[in-house]
Amino acid sequence: MSHTVNPAHERLKMELRLRGRSIASVARELEVLRSTVTLVSQGLRRSSKIEKALADAVGTTPAELFPDRYPAEEDRPTEQT
Repeated sequence: MSHTVNPAHERLKMELRLRGRSIASVARELEVLRSTVTLVSQGLRRSSKIEKALADAVGTTPAELFPDRYPAEEDRPTEQT
């Protein structure tokens, strides 16, 4: 069975390690399975709660961490105030 490396996932794991965190620690915090957090990190599943927790853990936003999952600011409809 071949295993493909997901560079974005590997980079996220490295960023977590640099901050003393891990996929498992985020999973424990959220009380979800580690495999669930891994699937979200790899882009195979979506969860705004997990995306936010991962982004918080590495000091960024979900939109910056997962740019392919969030439309750019200029693509979003503007809110009327």
